[in-house]
Amino acid sequence: MHEYLRVTRSYMVLLAVFTVGRLVLGFTGVPYERGHHVFSIVILSLLSSIFYGGFCRKWRGYTVAQALAVGATIGVMSQLVIFLLTFLSYALHVDTYFVNPRALNAPGPISFAAAMAGRLGGLVINTATHSVAAALGWVVGATLPDARPAA
Repeated sequence: MHEYLRVTRSYMVLLAVFTVGRLVLGFTGVPYERGHHVFSIVILSLLSSIFYGGFCRKWRGYTVAQALAVGATIGVMSQLVIFLLTFLSYALHVDTYFVNPRALNAPGPISFAAAMAGRLGGLVINTATHSVAAALGWVVGATLPDARPAA
């Protein structure tokens, strides 16, 4: 696990930037419908899983099982951030993009328990989805050029 966390350090920086960006958009009053896609953590993490799966295959020699683990690591990190910020938004009574009904796949405002149950489901489902995305990236990674030899 330590290896996968080390490999994904640059992703963690992007995750922090996207998280702050998402919070700033909400705090500055940008309507969810206009701003939610700008800093989409799920899209960032899915694309990152694909890229990491491919690049780690070609340049780090990862097997498909290792690519699955990298994708799962990215998925878990992303979903834990979403889970935590949803929890904090409810606990602190702060209106953020993380508690918007559309983000929670709800027709209107929902209870804390319902929101956290949905986020828990997202943690499981999105972790699996990110693993599959990394495996797809691993397959496509065969098309990448070889790493440049050390000079």
